[in-house]
Amino acid sequence: MATRDASLPRVGLIGDPVAHSLSPAMQQPALDLLGIAATYELWPTTAAELAARIAGLRDVDLLGANVTVPHKQAVMPCLDEVTTLALRAGAVNTIVLRDGRLVGDNTDVHGFATSLSDVCRNVASRSALILGAGGAARAVVLALEAMGVERIVVANRDVARAERLAADLAPAPVHVATNDPRGFEREVRRTALLVNATSLGWRRGETPFPAVLVKMLPRNALVVDLTYRDTDLLQMARARGLGTLDGLAMLVHQGARALELWTGRDVPVDVMMEAARRARDGQDTEA
Repeated sequence: MATRDASLPRVGLIGDPVAHSLSPAMQQPALDLLGIAATYELWPTTAAELAARIAGLRDVDLLGANVTVPHKQAVMPCLDEVTTLALRAGAVNTIVLRDGRLVGDNTDVHGFATSLSDVCRNVASRSALILGAGGAARAVVLALEAMGVERIVVANRDVARAERLAADLAPAPVHVATNDPRGFEREVRRTALLVNATSLGWRRGETPFPAVLVKMLPRNALVVDLTYRDTDLLQMARARGLGTLDGLAMLVHQGARALELWTGRDVPVDVMMEAARRARDGQDTEA
């Protein structure tokens, strides 16, 4: 088995698990095109190994690192600095080396905002409904706030968790959805942007938003699923003639922003997008 050249800059993804990540498939072609002699690696890391993994980054020529579940919050105390945006989002997904210091940042907010603006030019005028109240939902709220959306509703089975999100992200215009079915249906009927920020929907036959509610969405509604597959939710929305967006573009744009932070270079986003699409399609074929 070939050994890695220790003189080359290191870059990789920290998480548990990481085996099915699309990040190497989309980052490596960009690194190659930029002429950067680094291999994007997968660094499987348990919770018990996290502190040592981060400490180890200080001992090598670090280009950068990405962080994925379940470490986006737990990594924060291990770093020298965390940006204001990452602190507000409550999550670090990118580590940048600045003047010998490990700085945690969040590129998910940029990734969502960029992918959404590419397909929707009137985001600010839309009333948004976000399903979920975890880290992904927080990134979506911050992106929508920055884009000028004036009404952002968060729906979560654990209402207290949604209320904590709203409090933490104030003064973002976040409202918590009611548990009253009729009240929720009224909210759905005024929703022009629906975002699934939960993990429900990855598998066929499951959805966080039943078909009866999809039928209540306005005709101009855009339905977004942060899962990078063509989920049941997206298929139901298209069957109604609604606009849809899966999470692949967000994944690519957050990765491109990370690469920009690491290198200070313009990044070939179109190359990353095509590579990610091919890798995603290959996973779907294998499944």
